[in-house]
Amino acid sequence: MGSRFTTAFEVAQPAERVFEAIRDVRGWWSGAIEGSTREVGDEFTYEVPDVHWCRFRITEVEPPSRIAWLVTDSWLTFTETKDEWTGTTVRFDVEEGDGLTRVRFTHEGLVPEFECYELCSGAWSGYIAGSLRHLILTGLGSPNPTTPVNPTSPLVR
Repeated sequence: MGSRFTTAFEVAQPAERVFEAIRDVRGWWSGAIEGSTREVGDEFTYEVPDVHWCRFRITEVEPPSRIAWLVTDSWLTFTETKDEWTGTTVRFDVEEGDGLTRVRFTHEGLVPEFECYELCSGAWSGYIAGSLRHLILTGLGSPNPTTPVNPTSPLVR
């Protein structure tokens, strides 16, 4: 059994462009992200109303090769263990060579034993290989639509 979910892709773009696209979380994941997504210590939240909420703290920023986010709090409505993501780490590793830049996405702690594994790994695959890759190549990602965060939502803690 694995201790992580990982996926990767390559693009014919410089590592610096790839790295900046990863940091533009609103451009590829969700326009409803609240908080800063750029520097070590920054915190931000992600919410799909009535489905999923999580808070991240950026723990590593090494331009243009690595960025990591620690999930400091989470709430999933569709799992028995609501905080499955809490304490996991999302990491992007960027490596340039032979005219290509490889992006390796890893969600450390998102394991097959988690109830959300199949759904969450599928969603990550779509965001990473689809939306993020498209943002890098064209300047336009396919993030979740911007929906206002409901401050009284049971997911906002």
